[in-house]
Amino acid sequence: MRKRPLGKTGVEVSEIAFGGVEIGMPYGIGVESASDMPTETEAIHLLHMALEEGINFFDTARLYGHSEAILGKAFHDRRDQVIIASKSVYFKDKKGKIPEYAYLKKIIETSLQESLAALQTDYIDIYMLHQVDEEILENEGICRIYSDLKASGIIRATGASTYSVAQTRKAIAMGMWDVIQLPFNLMDQRQAATFASAAQAGIGIVVRSVLFKGILSQRGRNLHPALKEVESHVRNYDQFLSDSLPDLPTLATKFALSYEEVASILVGIDRMEYLYNSLEAANGKYLDVNTLSKAKELCYPDPSFLDLHKWDKMGWLR
Repeated sequence: MRKRPLGKTGVEVSEIAFGGVEIGMPYGIGVESASDMPTETEAIHLLHMALEEGINFFDTARLYGHSEAILGKAFHDRRDQVIIASKSVYFKDKKGKIPEYAYLKKIIETSLQESLAALQTDYIDIYMLHQVDEEILENEGICRIYSDLKASGIIRATGASTYSVAQTRKAIAMGMWDVIQLPFNLMDQRQAATFASAAQAGIGIVVRSVLFKGILSQRGRNLHPALKEVESHVRNYDQFLSDSLPDLPTLATKFALSYEEVASILVGIDRMEYLYNSLEAANGKYLDVNTLSKAKELCYPDPSFLDLHKWDKMGWLR
């Protein structure tokens, strides 16, 4: 497993990052309850095997159910071997307002202390804002709190998890976020427009949604009727499959890693087969110029429709 520099943070991370949401809570197509998830023992074994196979980057969050606690049990005795990214709780109130500074500081610091306890560690490598919007990114109090946490050494780097291109550009322009986690995949390639400016600013790019919540895999078949056109479009990628690109997840993984500005890609891993598939795909041999160009041309024609949150609320992912 090759490693790439994570922007100017001074750390190198594996090209595959272990996405921790699936081991902490029901998540993804076809996962309805704990019975569809690995047990804690199985999850810890997965984490240990990932580390042994060269993955050193693990992503979690306070909002990912038992994920932090499972990572803590897996890595408390080998903390120096792993890079952990976690995220604070969401702190806007029911009216969508950001609390006053003193209360906001208490929320973020309490969330951080809870994460540290669950992870069984005294520092977090990358501590990120979760579910950001432009108002959150621009808030001076939030910036001050995160800057102070970094200066104290309790976190090594700051980060923001963005959704839109506008949010990513705002985060880059602010100059205080060391890492940006953003959605990018074969279907939705809009964030590629931000890669060069992020790299120029020394910001580490971590890509999520590479498999588009499983739609860019075998799970992306027999979707809800409302997603008929999406399912039809996904079949267009079959033209790329070959001995070196045997399946859609491999193509999707190699596509994202073909961008040199990308430090690491998050892959949800809740089965051993998914771990080994990811390891095999991230072998340092990615798409050639011609294949990459053709794949770029096959992005979904209406990316604004690709709203996983809305689809989930509508019941289209069940």
